[in-house]
Amino acid sequence: MKQGIHPEYHRVVVKCTSCGAEFETGSTKKELRVDTCSNCHPFFTGRQRFAAAQGRIEKFNKKYGLK
Repeated sequence: MKQGIHPEYHRVVVKCTSCGAEFETGSTKKELRVDTCSNCHPFFTGRQRFAAAQGRIEKFNKKYGLK
């Protein structure tokens, strides 16, 4: 590995601006801020999937007249 060409690697705290969660990771940057993280993103929390599935079930039942 060549000397002097690689960036410095730091332990940083990532801060979520939406929910305020913080976690530690490694990066070449000294500070990281993200808009959404796994704590507040709908895909990871499961809120998005259930809402979409519920709409599809209601649409199916309405189309085929099932109760």
